[in-house]
Amino acid sequence: MDDLLREYLPVLVFLAIAIALGVVFVAGAWLVAPSDPDPEKLSAYECGFNAFDDARMKFDIRFYLVSILFIIFDLEVAFLFPWAVSFGALSMAAFWSMMVFLTVLTVGFAYEWKKGALEWE
Repeated sequence: MDDLLREYLPVLVFLAIAIALGVVFVAGAWLVAPSDPDPEKLSAYECGFNAFDDARMKFDIRFYLVSILFIIFDLEVAFLFPWAVSFGALSMAAFWSMMVFLTVLTVGFAYEWKKGALEWE
């Protein structure tokens, strides 16, 4: 039992510190945060319209276009990072397949830029 406690003591100390820091940060934010934020801060910002409005109202599709573009390029980084980490152990086929992937994404990005999908009026 003594060996078991000695092995898990660092984990328990780390867990206690993490919980204590979490409580301190949440309590500090609750104490310091303004209690009367202005209406602009409380307004909808992610999709451009209030979340509980009429479902049949017109909305600007650019909000969704920008979010889809973000997801595409975020996934590009998600695929590129592990490839770059294990680059030394990869074959030439893996290198050229990633170059094809990056070329397709670059051509798609250039097409979106040319069509004005990244412009905001």
